[in-house]
Amino acid sequence: MDRKMANRKLIRLSQLKSKLAVENLEEIDWVTFGVIMKKVTPQSANNGRTFSIWRLNDLRDLNQCVSLFLFGEVHKEHWKTDQGMV
Repeated sequence: MDRKMANRKLIRLSQLKSKLAVENLEEIDWVTFGVIMKKVTPQSANNGRTFSIWRLNDLRDLNQCVSLFLFGEVHKEHWKTDQGMV
């Protein structure tokens, strides 16, 4: 894990909104971790492609969730991931 995190900044999901307000995260190599708290049944977009929505939390503040939309190959590869996984 130390090797994977070298030169990267850990930003907790519960801090993401405040960090986006004060930092340009596009210029930083950053990482976050989250637990899938809720999964919405896969849906179809207007273009006919299927996508998933996950609600993620870092277990620090259960009121602060981030919605993650999975499209394309990411959706195809991960849509069956179980709720509760990190």
